[in-house]
This record gives sequence, structure tokens and C-alpha cells, in this order.
Amino acid sequence: MRFHPRAAAGLIHSVPNLIAAIQAYLDADNASPRAFVRTATTQEILTEVRRGRGALQ
Repeated sequence: MRFHPRAAAGLIHSVPNLIAAIQAYLDADNASPRAFVRTATTQEILTEVRRGRGALQ
């Protein structure tokens, strides 16, 4: 997930301003949508899932 640059920099100081910034970001991002392109194989994903589960135990 990408973070809104102003929020990541600590430049938003209220919840209403944060909501407005997020909405503006989503509107701009949705204006030119891109298809999700999977670059990993199913086997690579499952290997990472298993590694992650092992790290959590």
C-alpha cells in the first residue's frame, strides 16, 4: 500500500484534513487506473507465505 506523501511527512494535523487528503489521492489515482500485473509465480508466492508463517511461529 502506498502512503499519501503529505501524511507520511507529518504535514496533516487533523482527521478531517487527513480524510480530505486521502480522498483527493484516491480520486487522482483512480482517474488513471492500472491493471494489477502479477509478476511472481504461484510457487514463489506460496514459498513466501510458508516462510512468513514459519517466522511468526
